[in-house]
Amino acid sequence: MRNTFTKEERLCAKKRIDTLFKSGSSFVLYPFRIVFVLEKNNEIDIFPPCQSIISVSKRRFKKAVDRNTIKRMMRESYRLHKSNDLIPFLLKHNVTLYLAIQYVGKQILAYDVFHTAMDKMLKKLQDECADAYLEKGN
Repeated sequence: MRNTFTKEERLCAKKRIDTLFKSGSSFVLYPFRIVFVLEKNNEIDIFPPCQSIISVSKRRFKKAVDRNTIKRMMRESYRLHKSNDLIPFLLKHNVTLYLAIQYVGKQILAYDVFHTAMDKMLKKLQDECADAYLEKGN
């Protein structure tokens, strides 16, 4: 699987974003806050199995340069880690994941900290998805 983060993998649909924040489950794993919704697929082969939003608070980081730097590091670490465990899990269970990753830290962290935190966050997200998937009885 290629480590990409294409336009199709970004969540842009207004209705889905509203549904995500109204009825989604969430957890915080510093420095990220994750909001997610699982949706059962009717078709066999759906691409992409995960669509996501990455955001940084304008209230905490006034300068666009800082917000963009943080988003770049988040996108890069997400791009590298998503195909390890999360995407195969979603494909195996035939579900689509809508995901919002929000940065809640108060300062810009080093890239290696982002890298390890994103890895931990995606593993916890997979566990949360497995719990939500099993609760539905699918």
